[in-house]
Amino acid sequence: MNEIREHSQLGTPIDRNLALELVRVTEGAAMAAAPFMGRNQKEAADGAAVDDMRNSLSYVDMNGVVVIGEGEKDEAPMLYIGENVGNGNPPDVDVAVDPIDGTRLVACGLPGGIATVALAERGSMYFTHVPYMEKLIVGPHAAGVIDITDTVASNLARIAKAEERHVKDLTVVVLDRPRHEQLLDEIRTSGARVKLIMDGDVAAGLMAAMDHRTGIDALMGVGGAPEAVLAACAVKCIGGGMQARLWLRPGDEALLEREGKSMADVSQVLGRDDLCSGRNVFFAATGITDGDLLRGVRFMGDERVETESLVMRSYSGTVRYIVAEHSLTQLRQRH
Repeated sequence: MNEIREHSQLGTPIDRNLALELVRVTEGAAMAAAPFMGRNQKEAADGAAVDDMRNSLSYVDMNGVVVIGEGEKDEAPMLYIGENVGNGNPPDVDVAVDPIDGTRLVACGLPGGIATVALAERGSMYFTHVPYMEKLIVGPHAAGVIDITDTVASNLARIAKAEERHVKDLTVVVLDRPRHEQLLDEIRTSGARVKLIMDGDVAAGLMAAMDHRTGIDALMGVGGAPEAVLAACAVKCIGGGMQARLWLRPGDEALLEREGKSMADVSQVLGRDDLCSGRNVFFAATGITDGDLLRGVRFMGDERVETESLVMRSYSGTVRYIVAEHSLTQLRQRH
């Protein structure tokens, strides 16, 4: 009886109420940030996206708490960690937001900037003050063969076998950072190809999980811990595989102590379900600048704007792409 009740509360009714609402949230944030594309105004772009996203979330039928957000309350006036969002009605959910994944990409007019939101049952999202994680993300076919504690070459060999291809056919996406020099050497030595990206950790993880659509077979390397949780929500919706573990910089030991963790926790491998344990997970993203994953915001004249988004839910495994045309005049009147 409890199982039946849980499904009735967390299944299709929430899908109907929240899925498209999330797309509206990311569409609004993307349209708010898009005018700043290439203007070298990171703070202005991010501020516009945050303002719009917070306003849109206030209309969503949920009692949400921000678990992954813009930072602690003292440093982030809106969408800070612990902030309540939504209209206060059930369901109770954790909320992860990144109003701009790739703020520098948008500011510089480079590809791949997106706006993202994820929801899951209350208490199901992982949180840490440690800012970085090492990550390994793959698509559904290779989900069961990865091992972040093993060598790069061994992982790539198993991924290739699971995908029924050769290692030389694989493409691995990696953040272009000095810390990845050895990783890049190992990937190239194995024979796989590399796609370097400047920023956009969440989008890159999503591309790896959607390998057959994007041509990216794996994400490897160190990136943001908050972005790891957002990526895990998306990977879970797709059925992909993900492993991560905390990655410390000098001085980060104090952050571990603050959370009651020890150095033993740094070596702990966190799977997809450790990062997001919810069974009812929603993820939405809208392109801000053109990228491999989504097309960016298009201004069409006469106050018309076109967006491309995707929305996913783990309950059904559905992935929807949505191309929408918006009237800026009417949107301003609504607000």
